[in-house]
Amino acid sequence: MSSMTAPPQSKSSYTDSPAAESALALDARSLSTWSVARAADFLELTKPRIAVMVLVTVAVGYTLGGQGTWQLAILLPTLIGVALVASGSSALNQYLERFTDAKMPRTADRPLPSGRLTPSDVLKFGVLCGVTGTVWLAVTVNLLTALLTLGTFVMYVGLYTPLKKRSSICTAVGAVPGALPPVLGWAAARGTLDAGAFALFAVLFLWQFPHFLAIAWMYREQYERAGLKMLPQSRSPRVVSLMAVTYAIVLIPASLLPHATGLAGDWYAIAAMILGGAYLASTVHFTWNECRTTARGVLFTSLIYLPALLLVLTFDHFRLLM
Repeated sequence: MSSMTAPPQSKSSYTDSPAAESALALDARSLSTWSVARAADFLELTKPRIAVMVLVTVAVGYTLGGQGTWQLAILLPTLIGVALVASGSSALNQYLERFTDAKMPRTADRPLPSGRLTPSDVLKFGVLCGVTGTVWLAVTVNLLTALLTLGTFVMYVGLYTPLKKRSSICTAVGAVPGALPPVLGWAAARGTLDAGAFALFAVLFLWQFPHFLAIAWMYREQYERAGLKMLPQSRSPRVVSLMAVTYAIVLIPASLLPHATGLAGDWYAIAAMILGGAYLASTVHFTWNECRTTARGVLFTSLIYLPALLLVLTFDHFRLLM
């Protein structure tokens, strides 16, 4: 008598079962979610909001340097190259500061200190973006723009970032690469630098000080715990706010340099003085009452000042060309 045995199930019968299909779909969704989250973490490394402001100022510099002539074949490669280098700078900044970032609540959830990305991942990403962007600019735009962008990269990563642990002079050092984006746009448009490029540099250089002093004052305790020396070591009251007032005062005549160099007309000059007066008023208010609210007022005013000034500058520049 022969024994009765169930026929062996084929491989396809397992994989085609509802349970297997459900498991495969779940795995696919998990993989997709993981990939999206990982891409979001790399995007966060680039500090998108700062990158957008950098690209806007590059475009303004290109527009002013080009004297109303737009060549998309030059502007677009410029924006791509600068975006890559800026992304690399931000990534390497976070790579070098991963331990201090972990000590501050405002930065502890970044991809590196939170463990969502590894130091190796971020180092490779930063170097790749920086090198690729620089080479891209040299090939598609011009050598001057590539060298200036490389200089910005080196100053931000190699000087500003390590100096944050050593001296409050880091703020002044960091303001140099922070003021160069419109100069990069100017160099891309003209292939040379002149007084107009310096005027744009001076405005952005001085604008940064009240802006960053307000941020540093607001988060001074976190910076101190992390060992970052973002503010003068003096314990005297109002030192930081008085510095902000001083820079805001100097910014007003500096903001008139684009008018003096012929980049814009009287409309811009009037707007620059009004905006400069508002920025100065916010720093004076900060001095009268050093607190988080008035420091935030300086920060808010700074974020209104720069886009408004650049918008009026660009508009008035085109008005003169017509």
